[in-house]
Amino acid sequence: MLELSLEKAFPGFRLALELGVAEGEVLALLGPSGSGKSTLLKLVAGLLAPDRGFIRFRGEDLTPLPPERRGVGFLFQDYALFPHLTVAENIAFGLVEARWPKVAREARVEELLKRMELTPHARKRPQELSGGEKQRVALARALAPRPRLLLLDEPLGALDLRLREELLFFLRRTLREEGVTTLLVTHDQGEAFLLAHRVALLREGRLVQVGTPEEVYARPKDAWTARFLGHKNLLSPGESARLGLPPHLHLLPPKAMALGGPWRGVVEERLFFGGRVGLWVRVQGVRLYLEVQEGPPEGAEVGLHLDLAQAVTLEG
Repeated sequence: MLELSLEKAFPGFRLALELGVAEGEVLALLGPSGSGKSTLLKLVAGLLAPDRGFIRFRGEDLTPLPPERRGVGFLFQDYALFPHLTVAENIAFGLVEARWPKVAREARVEELLKRMELTPHARKRPQELSGGEKQRVALARALAPRPRLLLLDEPLGALDLRLREELLFFLRRTLREEGVTTLLVTHDQGEAFLLAHRVALLREGRLVQVGTPEEVYARPKDAWTARFLGHKNLLSPGESARLGLPPHLHLLPPKAMALGGPWRGVVEERLFFGGRVGLWVRVQGVRLYLEVQEGPPEGAEVGLHLDLAQAVTLEG
């Protein structure tokens, strides 16, 4: 298990948190820019020293160890491949540094070339590769020495949307197959939800909420978390009361709403997204959002089903 109890201060910013990561777990650190995600990764890697606290893995205190003795693999956003080395040589780099025997080294490189679908590119230099191929080489290099802990800093951030979608499931499968304990930094909640067993949401250097993707999305702790996760139907105390709920902050989740039902409303906006249609509907003076496959035009009167029993009470 990875155990973190860390404090680190910079001018205008302070990180302070306690966090545990189970063996073999992928934990995504999710939050806006400046929330402390990359700082936490650098502390674990040994690239920054904490002001106070400790980093323990499998009972061993890593805090005083230099980066090269921590057994940590690090995948940077820009990949940082060695331009003068071939794909196979890039993957083998950490094994050479760790003095793996030649036979074991070649077998591990061959295994990763096959797994990452890079065998035809083994003799190419990084400049001859596409963005997706570079990403796979960098991941293979990070995994090659069989690190006990893997740190991924925006691993798909440098790719265009098409490549990100293509490689997202590839990365998910690879992490599951390797079974390595992983800390993943991303600002993209879709990436976090698909790749991680759990997510840890950070805000201004503090942990806001930790749980499975389903738990965090379905029951955000407060209004800030709900907005960050993309929820649209956040009800003020007054709006809650107009719908018959107690006069508190509430979240009405997507599954609590559907077209057709006793509530009457008017479509104020219709948004076409291709495979789905978004509707902003005014009901009882409250503006609500739902998505459907096909929807009525703007100005149409509609019936809505609202399951208010599913409303989530939020902290301020």
